[in-house]
Amino acid sequence: MDRTHYVNQLKNTENGSGWDFIVIGGGATGLGIAVDAVTRGYKTVLLEQADFAKATSSRSTKLVHGGVRYLQQGDVALVREALHERGYLRRNAPHLVKNQRFIIGNYLWWEKPFYTLGLTFYDLLAGRMGLGRSLPMSKKSVISHIPQIERKGLKGGVSYQDGQFDDSRLAINLLQTAVENGATVVNYVGVTGLIKENGKVTGVTVADKMNGDTFELKGKCIVNATGIFVDDIIRMDNPLKKPMVRPSQGVHVVVDGSFLNSDDAIMVPKTSDGRVMFGVPWHGRVILGTTDTPVKKFEMEPKPLDEEVDFILETAGRYLVRKPQRKDVLSVFAGLRPLAAPTKHSEEAKTKEISRSHKLVSSESGLITITGGKWTTYRIMAEETVDLAEKTHGMAHKPCKTRQLKIHGYKTNPDRNDHLYIYGCDRDKIIELEKSNPEYAKKLHPNLEFTVAEVVWAVREEMALTLDDVLARRVRALYLNAKASIEMAPAVASVMAEELNKDKNWEEEQVKEYTAIAQNYFLSS
Repeated sequence: MDRTHYVNQLKNTENGSGWDFIVIGGGATGLGIAVDAVTRGYKTVLLEQADFAKATSSRSTKLVHGGVRYLQQGDVALVREALHERGYLRRNAPHLVKNQRFIIGNYLWWEKPFYTLGLTFYDLLAGRMGLGRSLPMSKKSVISHIPQIERKGLKGGVSYQDGQFDDSRLAINLLQTAVENGATVVNYVGVTGLIKENGKVTGVTVADKMNGDTFELKGKCIVNATGIFVDDIIRMDNPLKKPMVRPSQGVHVVVDGSFLNSDDAIMVPKTSDGRVMFGVPWHGRVILGTTDTPVKKFEMEPKPLDEEVDFILETAGRYLVRKPQRKDVLSVFAGLRPLAAPTKHSEEAKTKEISRSHKLVSSESGLITITGGKWTTYRIMAEETVDLAEKTHGMAHKPCKTRQLKIHGYKTNPDRNDHLYIYGCDRDKIIELEKSNPEYAKKLHPNLEFTVAEVVWAVREEMALTLDDVLARRVRALYLNAKASIEMAPAVASVMAEELNKDKNWEEEQVKEYTAIAQNYFLSS
């Protein structure tokens, strides 16, 4: 996974032209499109302005789900599609996606029959792709499965099955899948403009953010899959175009696993603002969230608002014996959703009411833009995007191959008690690294399980270039314990410097930059 080699490939005049697909954006959607296009046999390049999954795609609730809330809103088609895609993803990446039982505690007499009926319909929509039946539960059974659930007024519950995963780890595996199938994929290369001939988009101008080099790439189809930044690319095509997306912020709080003391998750079907809220076990911790707050602008590093954090903690406290406090928060992170901009008739629509279905358009110039959607539906979004590209760019149709495509790392029945399980079939190679050098087997922090070998692997095999790449999206330390990640930053920078042939000044600058980012992920006392 040699980025320098890939960038030199792009700069080569022979390779600079003749691409079938130039995909802009290295989040869930862009990576999915690159995998779909290259496995159909198209010459494909993907360009990411920062790191893969740097923005929205690493800040999800870590769920692969149909969306119970969307069922409440009557969006049956979206739920059915997502449930089927959940099944494909569970089948194609079993090392990362697992069945997760969710329990809804019932505190009113009508809730058990009501939610049992609704969730049975949820199961039916999944059809053969279902993960298991939804079932009513007695009070005693609920308490045995969720020992920390609030017992006062508890009358029973309902359980249902959904999926749970690690978002940025899946992004890295999709990157590897694309490369293994012949795609050229690079991070820290930003698109600075679109090239047009006779009114049609025929290429892009790009800048390598690592050294400032600029060059051009020519291609048959340019796809704008930049998530929250789609309007920036659209304006390069048509400066007068109205914004396609409206930003909404979702915040999550991470606390110790003892707050649930269970492998099962909880779901609160209706919070005070009409949303659902989850408490989901994840890597030995619990993720609580999320919120849905309209914001004015899109940022690469959005900041959680105090009122969002307080809302999550207060809501979770109503349903848990131990009421999580601000001092209990190990990490707090915010992500921005690229929701379809409201129409004139729904300008005042709340962001939680705007459809999460994706939007796919082709402009007069031939630029294809896709936005919206969610991790669960990334594959079908990619399939529809490549299908549209074939149709609008005069390409002979080639069938999609991703429904049965095993994603890099594929491994059935991984041992989830071993923190290296997320690497799937690559786990043994990391173990080999640890055995090859005693230093590589050392832990990076007493409160986290990550070892030096994982940093070495991230640099050599996963195109990690910065401290943030490693600590936020390769080993997830930032999301599990933000303060601990800052404490381990100098050691990680030292390992990376040796791998990347960087000097002490680079190490110090990386630690400084990372610390500035990470300080927004924990709460000041």
